[in-house]
Amino acid sequence: MPDTKPSRTDLSRFLNPRGIAVVGVSSEPTRIGGQALKLLTDFGYQGRIYPVNPRYPEVHGLTCYPDLLAVPQPCDVALIALSAAQAAGAVEQAGRAGIPFALVLAGGYSETGVEGKALQEELVATARKANVRMVGPNCLGILNLKDNARIGFGGTAQLRTLVPGPMSMVTQSGGFGFGVVAVASYFGVGCNYAISSGNEADLTLLDWVADLIERPDVEIVVAFMEGVTDGRRLVEVGERALELGKPVLAWKVGNTAIGSRAATSHSARLTSGYELYRAAFRRGGLVEIRDVDDLVDIAKAFAIRKLPAGNRVGVATLSGGAGVLLADRCTESGLELPAFAEATTAKLRETLVSFASSANPVDATANGYNDNFASYGKAVQLVLADPNVDQVLARPPRGKSARVWSENLLKALEGVDKPVILQWPTSPDDNGDVISYLEKNGVPCILGAGRAVHALSVLTDFARKRRDFQQHGRRVLRRVIERQPLDLPAGAGTLGEHRSKQILQRYGVPVVSEKLLQPAEVEALTGAPFAFPLAVKIESADVPHKTEAGAVRLNVQDLAGLKAAAREVLSAAKKHSPGARIDGILVQEMATGTEVILGAVNDACFGPTIAFGLGGIFTELIKDVTHRFAPFDVEGAKEMIGEVKGAALFNGYRGRPARDIAALADTLARLSLLAFDHAERIAEIDVNPLFVSENGVTAADALIVLKA
Repeated sequence: MPDTKPSRTDLSRFLNPRGIAVVGVSSEPTRIGGQALKLLTDFGYQGRIYPVNPRYPEVHGLTCYPDLLAVPQPCDVALIALSAAQAAGAVEQAGRAGIPFALVLAGGYSETGVEGKALQEELVATARKANVRMVGPNCLGILNLKDNARIGFGGTAQLRTLVPGPMSMVTQSGGFGFGVVAVASYFGVGCNYAISSGNEADLTLLDWVADLIERPDVEIVVAFMEGVTDGRRLVEVGERALELGKPVLAWKVGNTAIGSRAATSHSARLTSGYELYRAAFRRGGLVEIRDVDDLVDIAKAFAIRKLPAGNRVGVATLSGGAGVLLADRCTESGLELPAFAEATTAKLRETLVSFASSANPVDATANGYNDNFASYGKAVQLVLADPNVDQVLARPPRGKSARVWSENLLKALEGVDKPVILQWPTSPDDNGDVISYLEKNGVPCILGAGRAVHALSVLTDFARKRRDFQQHGRRVLRRVIERQPLDLPAGAGTLGEHRSKQILQRYGVPVVSEKLLQPAEVEALTGAPFAFPLAVKIESADVPHKTEAGAVRLNVQDLAGLKAAAREVLSAAKKHSPGARIDGILVQEMATGTEVILGAVNDACFGPTIAFGLGGIFTELIKDVTHRFAPFDVEGAKEMIGEVKGAALFNGYRGRPARDIAALADTLARLSLLAFDHAERIAEIDVNPLFVSENGVTAADALIVLKA
C-alpha cells in the first residue's frame, strides 16, 4: 500500500490543547481511564475536559458525554483509553467531530504479531480517512509540564517533582523515557515537553523532534530511540538542529544482537546496524549519549548558552591530583591544555603562593583556606581572561567560603562569552545550596572528572560543527562525475568480478589490468598477457567468494605456473560449486600498496551507505571501518579517511612514503555516486582490496550484487 501520510502538521494544539476528550473514562482513579482524567483535573490543566463514556452521566463533577459526536467545541485531542479492538471506532468518531488529534494508549497492535499488525493497519487507515493525526498506539501519552497538560497515564506522570525547563524529550519507550524526565528533574534539568511515541503508527519520533526544535521554548531535545524507519530524515533533522543551534541528544538502544531482538519484540520496529546510526550521529546537531548521566551533564553544559571558540581549556584546581586527572581526561577527549600567555603566568605567580603551580592546569593548593579562597578566585578569573583559553574547567572550594567564592565568580562572568564548567569536588549534598545557586545562574556543577570533561568536549564539538555551518552553510555536492548509464542484467543476482570492475570503470574507479580467457585459451598461450608476477582467478557470478572456494592463485611467476594455476582454480570452483556457471579465467597484474576496503550497502533505513577501512588484519581484528551516506564529494571523502584509527598510515609512517590520499578520496567519492545514482538496482558493492600507492589507487577485486 503506498504511503499517503499527510505532510507536516502544526502540532501546537496537540501539545497544548484547548480541550481534551477522555474516551473510555473511568470513575475508578486506578484504571487507565481514571488516571487520565485525574492527571488533567489534579495538575492544573487550564483547558476544557470532556469525559466520554455512555455508562456515566457525570464523573467527578464533570458532565460525561456518550460519544465524541456529543462533545462540545473547542476540543483538540481525543485521549483514547479503550481496547485495541475499539480504538479505531473512536478515531473515526474524532474525525467526524472535527477533533484533529488522537492519542491511543492501548497496546495489542503490531508489537503482538500478525493479528495485532492487522489491527494497527486498520487504525492507521481509519485515522487517515478521518484526517486525524495520531500518537501511539501502545504509548503513555504526552507531558506538557510548561502548561500543566499531562495527557496520558502512568505513575511517573503523577509525580509532582517533575519541573518544566528548556529540554524536551521524545521516547519510543514511554515508561523508561518518562522515568528519565523524572531523574533529570531531580538533578535540576527541567523538561517542557515529553512525548511517548509508542508504535508510531502515524506520528513518529522524527516528526516530533522536527517539530520541537522549531519551538522557541525548546533549547535541547532528547531522542530515545530503538530505531527509525527513515535514516536520511534523521540526518536532515540533525542538520536543521545544527542550523538552529539546538542539539539533539540521540540515545540509541538495541545496538547488540540481543538488544536488537528485544527492541523488535517491544514494538515490532526493525533497526539498522548501530554503526550506521553512529555515522548519522556524527552529522549535524546530533549528539550521541549512552546513559542518563550523559543527558544530565550535557544538558547542563548547553544550558550555559555559550559555545567555546575553540578546543583550548584552562584548568584550575585546589588539588594537584585533580588537576592531573582533568588534564588526562581533556587530552583523551581531544581538548588542548595550552600554555598561558606570559602575562597571565606572571599574574598567577603574584596571586598564588610560591609552591603553587601557575602552569595549565593550575594547582592553587589548599592554601586557599588561609584567605577564604580569594586568591584562588582571582586565579580562576586570570585563567578565564587568558587569550589562549576558550573555556574553563575548575573545581570550586567547599565549606563556608563556597557561596562568596561563587558570587565573585558570577560577577567575573558578566559579559564574558567563554563557558565555565565546575567539577564539583565533593558530594552533591555538601553545599547543595551553592550548586543550586550556581546552576540557576548558568554555571553547571558536574560530579566526576570524566563526566565534566565529556560534557565540555561535547560542547566543544558542537561548537566546531556550528562554526563550520555558519562559515560554509549546507554543503553543496560537487560531483566528480555525472550520472553514467549502466547496462545491467535484469533481476536480482551477483555479478562476476570482471563485470563488476567494468561497472566501476564506468565511474572512473581505477582497476587492475586484466584479461578474461577461456581455459583452452590459457593452455594455448605462448606468452603471458602481462608481466609476471600475476594473479589467476575463476570468473563466475556463482562463486562470489573465490578465496573461500580455493579459486585464487597469487604471485604466479611464469607461464607454466600460470597454466597450472588456471587448471587449479577451475577444478576448485567446480568442486566448490558443481553447478556454477564458469565464464572463464581471469589473468591479472598484481597490485601493490596499502590495502584498504571499500563497500556500499543499500540499507533499508539509511539508503546507499559507503564503508571504508584499512584492509587485512585491521579489518578482521580491530574493525577499523567508518561509514558515510552516499552521495558525497571529495571533501567528504577526505573527512571519511580521517575517521579511521589508522589514518596516519596514509601520511607516511616510520619512513614509509605517503600514500595518494587525493586519489583515494576521489575513488571514494566516485563509488558513492555509483551507489547513489543506481540505488534502484544496486544492493551491494564490495571492493576488496583496493591498493593505495604513492601515485594512485587500484581495485584488485570487486563484487556487485543487484536487486530486482
